Amino acid sequence: MHPITQEFKQHAQKSVEMLKEDLKTIRTGRATPALVENLPVTTYGGTTTLKLREIATITTEGATLIVIVPFDPATNQDIEKGIMNSAVGLSPASQGTRILVKVPPLDEEQRQKYAKLAGQMVEEKRISVRGNRDDARRKIKQQVDAKTLTEDDKFRLEKEIDDITQKINEEMQSVKEAKEKDIMSV
Repeated sequence: MHPITQEFKQHAQKSVEMLKEDLKTIRTGRATPALVENLPVTTYGGTTTLKLREIATITTEGATLIVIVPFDPATNQDIEKGIMNSAVGLSPASQGTRILVKVPPLDEEQRQKYAKLAGQMVEEKRISVRGNRDDARRKIKQQVDAKTLTEDDKFRLEKEIDDITQKINEEMQSVKEAKEKDIMSV
């Protein structure tokens, strides 16, 4: 595989992986640690901001309860504050050394809103892939202009890039459909 196509394929795959990570933060009807694990928590008197997963163990109990056990019990209130200030819309409740976060079921309006948000995230990644594709095409054109690539190679590489783009878009579409199905299921 040509270095330009190889680089494009790596960027495109990275976009798909980032999309999957981003979609994990969208609420569904079920409790998952991914909902809160990347929330920023300012601790130790406001001197340090860490991701929740870096300062606590996050598990689930059943389909509607997230259980957070801080490594340092002194950070309990900071974690609660971080969850309440986040955009996830969840309310934590302290229970001794644990923090319980009940995930309420989504109503139809919320489900549609989150499905739309998932669609927007997918479209952002598609735009990113298109930008990478255009960069790869520019590089190919530069090499043709510099006479380091033949016209035949140019057409072959552009076809490879288009094929990769199509596969990546299909993969993103299936990821989107799976997430939407997860969001819309009651």
